[in-house]
Amino acid sequence: MADITFEIVEELGVLSTSAKGWTKELNLVSWNGRPPKYDIREWSPEHEKMGKGLTFSEEEMAALAKLLK
Repeated sequence: MADITFEIVEELGVLSTSAKGWTKELNLVSWNGRPPKYDIREWSPEHEKMGKGLTFSEEEMAALAKLLK
């Protein structure tokens, strides 16, 4: 299985924090050297481990924001 690389380009905000210290965050993340996408997922305190999450393109994030209004 190939390694997955990531770079958190911009930390946009924390949505919640669990009792174990993991945070659910909205960030701009570059996966495997690709252009960054909006990303919502849980992260360990030092961003060493992550949970499953969702990624959104700029257009998808705009549509989500419109739906939430």
